[in-house]
Amino acid sequence: MKYSCYSFRRKALVAGLSLALPMVVSAAQTNEEIQKELDALQNQVNALSSEVQQATEWKNPNTLVHLAGYASVGYVDQENEDGSFNVGNFSPIFHFQYRDLVMMESELEIGVTDDGETEVEMEYMTIDWFMTDYATLVVGKFLSPLGNFRQNLHPSWINKLPSAPPGFGHDGAAAVSDLGFQVRGGFHIGGMKTNYAVYVSNGPELNAGTEDGIEYELDGVAAEGFGADRDGKKVVGGRIGFLPMPSLEIGLSAASGKATVSFVENESNPLAGVADEISGETARDYDVLGADFVWFNGGMSLRGEYVKTDVGSATTGITASGGASWETWYTQFAYRLPNTKYEGVIRYTDFASPNPLVDQKQTALGANYLFTSNFIAKLAYEFNDGDAGANSNADRLMVQLAYGF
Repeated sequence: MKYSCYSFRRKALVAGLSLALPMVVSAAQTNEEIQKELDALQNQVNALSSEVQQATEWKNPNTLVHLAGYASVGYVDQENEDGSFNVGNFSPIFHFQYRDLVMMESELEIGVTDDGETEVEMEYMTIDWFMTDYATLVVGKFLSPLGNFRQNLHPSWINKLPSAPPGFGHDGAAAVSDLGFQVRGGFHIGGMKTNYAVYVSNGPELNAGTEDGIEYELDGVAAEGFGADRDGKKVVGGRIGFLPMPSLEIGLSAASGKATVSFVENESNPLAGVADEISGETARDYDVLGADFVWFNGGMSLRGEYVKTDVGSATTGITASGGASWETWYTQFAYRLPNTKYEGVIRYTDFASPNPLVDQKQTALGANYLFTSNFIAKLAYEFNDGDAGANSNADRLMVQLAYGF
């Protein structure tokens, strides 16, 4: 009996070992494969960790890169001319900032001419040093800080009408841009917020016209941030803005310096056989005064701006002549219908200059549809009153799509 039990136990043990042996071998093989997979996974983790570290270094929060800008396309039908589609502009804006210390910013303006050619211009390019919480040093070519329209409202997706007010563009009363340096910032006077900008820049250049090649008259002011100062005389100016309440801002602007005639607009003058440019003319006094305001109340906004530019006389030089003044002002009211995307705009402008062909009184009516705050469709009509037969007297119908990004 004992032998039978012993025999049975031995057979059972042998049978159990024979069954367990393949499982042990299989387990050993499985552990080896798992270890290989773990090693491979660890290598992948190490590689990913290295890539993440490199990406973190490249995207270091100490360096910020930002692309913004705006673009517009449209259609213009001017009185006595054929209507045309147009590319208003494509204006990318670049920002490269290092911590809260310095930033480079630049705007390019890309457009298509009537001949189909592409034009590229640099609207501004500056290096900004954030000196304190109240002052930033801006060096380079910058939008004129005089007034409010040019430095804050000229982008097509911000301007509520497809066009700028007369006198706020080239050869107008308001400066377009400057090249030099400025200090700008803000502070409090009691409980009232204020902002300021003070600048020094190269002087503007003047255009003179003549009918007989002997007597000249001033024809235009080109204040567009030239890279050279022809007379070596700088312009000093600035603006200060007061906010007595959050919904109201009142600004005062002034500038003074020298300007020189550098271009003559007549082929009959004795220099026209060589070039239209002229040099060595007497520097003239150049003075600008301006005021602006803006008021918001819900969907309503009311704003206005006044600019006057005076250029003194010159008694010596080929283009010696008396002084001249350019003066413009506008008021604009806009109202967005409650709980809708529709907005109405009306603007009146009065621009006076030494050249009667560009003098203009304009009433512009507009209707806008705001798909979003930065994507706007505009329909506008300008009633223009100027010199008979001149472009300044031609009414215009305009349609525009403007997008800010």
